[in-house]
Amino acid sequence: MKTRREFLRSTVLGASTAWTVPMFVERTFADLHLGARDLAVQPTTGKDDTILIVLQLAGGNDGINTVVPFTDDAYHKARPRLAKKEKDIIRLGDHVGLNASMPFLGSLFKDGNLGVVQGVGYPNPNRSHFVSTSIWETGDTSNRSSTGWLGRYFDNACPGADPTVGISLNKTQPESFGAMKNPGVCLSSPELYRWIHGGGQKAAAEEFFASLNAPEDDEGPVDGASIDMPAGGRIGGIQGEDNLAFLERVAMDARLSSAKILELAAKHRTRVSYDGTPIARSLNMVSRLIAGGMPTRVYYVSHGGFDTHNQQVNSHDRLLGQLDGALKSFFADLKQQGNDQRVAVMTFSEFGRRVAENASAGTDHGRASCMFLAGPSVKGGLHGRYPSLTDLDAGDLKHHVDFRGVYASVLEDWLKTSSKPVLRGEFAKMPLIG
Repeated sequence: MKTRREFLRSTVLGASTAWTVPMFVERTFADLHLGARDLAVQPTTGKDDTILIVLQLAGGNDGINTVVPFTDDAYHKARPRLAKKEKDIIRLGDHVGLNASMPFLGSLFKDGNLGVVQGVGYPNPNRSHFVSTSIWETGDTSNRSSTGWLGRYFDNACPGADPTVGISLNKTQPESFGAMKNPGVCLSSPELYRWIHGGGQKAAAEEFFASLNAPEDDEGPVDGASIDMPAGGRIGGIQGEDNLAFLERVAMDARLSSAKILELAAKHRTRVSYDGTPIARSLNMVSRLIAGGMPTRVYYVSHGGFDTHNQQVNSHDRLLGQLDGALKSFFADLKQQGNDQRVAVMTFSEFGRRVAENASAGTDHGRASCMFLAGPSVKGGLHGRYPSLTDLDAGDLKHHVDFRGVYASVLEDWLKTSSKPVLRGEFAKMPLIG
């Protein structure tokens, strides 16, 4: 007679059936759910080491009204309707202040746990949402890379083939997760969990998953030949007639993984109240997975709506307030768990906004902006220098900090890995981690 543990391991995590459970399910959930400790390899994971939260401010956040040069006459002249007065900011220094919609981040700064990186950008900047986002996500200013900077981190620094090393709570896999071996996983909502494959395989795989999960009809089983295969007839490294079996197996893996992750997340009961905003729900989910002991090193979440071309003043303040409230709950939750010292949050946006407001009381696509790093282990303060509001490049701020220098600092000082193979070059680090 098998023990209950042996029964569960053989029937849920490894039965000899036509459906084979992938190694990452065995390694991750046998360890977490069943308490197994007999793995041959014990790599550094998010269960026992540092965790990075990458938080995208999608749409192009107006860094000028986020970190405000409130004493600069050029600021008030360029933005007669949008400029913040001193009463509308939280002082960070003699010349700049934080938008008053972010009191929690203001308190983090006062406590030395918020790093504000000023004037961040890259050479030959691009004002296209698509192109600039791709540059930030890949870490490649030529916009020719087929992999993302986080995907290269997974491939180079994270042993094994466990895709839960990176989890995105986006509707689609972020380009930064693109990898040769391990593209992470995408949890688009607490109810929808998908294993996203990178490269040209993604569309075919997603189409097939959708057909597998559709209601059955009288047309019989799905015909694998109806799928448009990538060049060479390969999906996921399996040739020809094995494509159907491979896709069926991955679809089943996703459903099984979903149930296990949700079961794990449901076990965490917090006394911290979260707002009902999408960003707060995403960070709530991340906190549950951290509390549950997931091995994830990088979580990716997005907060959208920052393309503020029209009537910016109220919408931008509201978005920053939502961000602030979500982070306040998140860090309170982590502290309650005892995990706050292991977590750092890094924000980014594809570009900033132009210095001058437009005719619609909004701002148009710009270039340089600001980044935040938050957490008890962050070296707080102002980093870099604020760009001039009069010495402009076609109406845009000039950057003084290459965003890849921030990435290098996070990779080497927080995730403890060499940045050169990930960023494909050497970039000057900044003292961002205490």
